Amino acid sequence: MDIVKESKNLVNAVEDKVEKGFEIAKDTFSNIVKHLPLSNFAKHDENTVDIEVDLPGVKKEDIRVSVEGHYLTVSAVRKMKKEVKEKDYYLLESSFGEISRSYILPDDIDADKIDAKYEDGRLYLKLEKHESKKLKSVSVK
Repeated sequence: MDIVKESKNLVNAVEDKVEKGFEIAKDTFSNIVKHLPLSNFAKHDENTVDIEVDLPGVKKEDIRVSVEGHYLTVSAVRKMKKEVKEKDYYLLESSFGEISRSYILPDDIDADKIDAKYEDGRLYLKLEKHESKKLKSVSVK
């Protein structure tokens, strides 16, 4: 038994397994990203935070917005179907699946005052601060 040769074989086998593992992880993360809607955050004033979530191809009735503890979750079911009927062929492509994204709410956000509006494939969320946490001006006498 040649220990150097066996060591090289073992190293090569481990490298192959690691490379295959990275490929599987890359494919898995790529699939996960496809199910995470993109979003934008904006702070227009001191008392609100706005979130815009892209949900193209989703119907309003298929969107759920929920708050549990310090987490705001937007989830939806995407049902897309492309159908082509021609004289000599028929093509049907469909994509169905749940998409979801969660956000950690800051302590100063009032979960009872979250406003959600859906328009043209985009969900608009307006988060307001608790009254006690809002910026207040004090007049100087």
